[in-house]
Amino acid sequence: MFIFTYFGSLIVNFIDQLGGIVILASKALINVFKGSLRIKQTIDQFYTIGVTSSFIVILTSLFIGMVEALQIYHGFQKFGAENIIGYTVAVSLGRELSPVFTALMIVARNISAMSAEIGTMKITEQIDAMEVMAVDPINYIVTPRIVATVVMLPFLVALSNVVGNIGGYIVGVFILKVNSVSYIDNIKQYLDLSDLTYGFIKAAVFGLIISSIGCYMGLNTSKGAKGVGLSTTKAVVVSSVAILVADYILSAFLF
Repeated sequence: MFIFTYFGSLIVNFIDQLGGIVILASKALINVFKGSLRIKQTIDQFYTIGVTSSFIVILTSLFIGMVEALQIYHGFQKFGAENIIGYTVAVSLGRELSPVFTALMIVARNISAMSAEIGTMKITEQIDAMEVMAVDPINYIVTPRIVATVVMLPFLVALSNVVGNIGGYIVGVFILKVNSVSYIDNIKQYLDLSDLTYGFIKAAVFGLIISSIGCYMGLNTSKGAKGVGLSTTKAVVVSSVAILVADYILSAFLF
């Protein structure tokens, strides 16, 4: 009986939190369509999520592209297909690696901070004070963060694609001595626009998911400073798992 009670409580808790996240995201999106988006707060989040995250995205993407080219070369060399390394790196970055790794970097850098910040506001009763002053906390706190994450993540993915392909080119041409003309021509010939747009669609969906999770965990913080740490940890873990699950679902649907 204990096992059934334990797993039953886990399922009920999962459904309850999933419903809460969906409701929170829905309220935030309704605020956008109603035209009540707070511009100043949203622009601040554009800077926080987009501009300040650029360096870590560039650094991560550069080495992802370099490692990808190195691994693909040693596999394709067995079949004499070294010339299509450029296309393979580009399509893998565009469809999978750039959206997933960029979203994971945003989770580590921004969603964790987002959850901690909102959680601190929750336990210090700043959110209660907003409600007393007839300020909607969701419109003031949540909506700008969700909008900024959804908008900026595709731009960061585009940056990741560019830098990752540069990293692949550096390793493929200058280190592995692949013909530079063939490397570029295969990308031009075989890479389709949909290979990139699929990645941008994934990025926008990932942005909606992870920002909603981060805000939800922050708003449901309790038990003081310890609760802030628990909410932050939970936001990072749940967001990371959600990215991987959503990636499979979107890949199956789009492809």
